[in-house]
Amino acid sequence: MILHIKLFWSFFKIGLFAFGGGYAMIPLIKDEVLKHGWLTVKEFANVVAISQMTPGPIAVNSATFVGYRIASLSGATVATVGVVLPSFLLTLLVAKLVFANQDKWFVKGVFAGVRPAVVALITSALVLLLPTSVNSLVQGLIAITVLVLILKTRVSPLVLIFLGGAYGLLVALF
Repeated sequence: MILHIKLFWSFFKIGLFAFGGGYAMIPLIKDEVLKHGWLTVKEFANVVAISQMTPGPIAVNSATFVGYRIASLSGATVATVGVVLPSFLLTLLVAKLVFANQDKWFVKGVFAGVRPAVVALITSALVLLLPTSVNSLVQGLIAITVLVLILKTRVSPLVLIFLGGAYGLLVALF
C-alpha cells in the first residue's frame, strides 16, 4: 500500500509540475524514478524508448511501464492515474480561464514566457538521454539520419523507429 501511495504521489507531482508535454516531463520522471531506486539510468532510457514506440503520450506510457515494473498491474494503474489526474483537472481549469481571457495582455505574456522554458526542458531530455542511447559511430549515424529525415521529410516517426529497431536487430543477428 505504501509503495502504491509513493507511485501515485511521484507521478501526480510529475503530472502537476511538468509543462510542455511528455518530452518536457522526462527529466522529472528520471529524477523521481532514480530517487526512489525504482530503475537504473539504463533501464530508464529503455522505458523512454519503449514509451516512444508505443501509442499514447510518453509520460503516460512511462508512468504505466514504471508502475508495472514496480508493482505489477495495480502499480501501473496507480502511476498512470497519478500522472493523468493533474493534467485533466488543470486542463479543465485553464481552458475555462484562457478562453475567457485569450485576448488579455497577461495571457499573452504567460505564453511568451512558457514557450522558451518548454524548449529548454525538451533540450534537457536530449542531453539526459544522449549518453545512454548513442554509444557508437553507427548509433550516432542512425540518430543523425533520423533527425535529418524528421526535419526534412514527412516520413512518419513510427516508420523511422521501426527501421531503427530492424537495423539494430540485424546488427545483433550478424
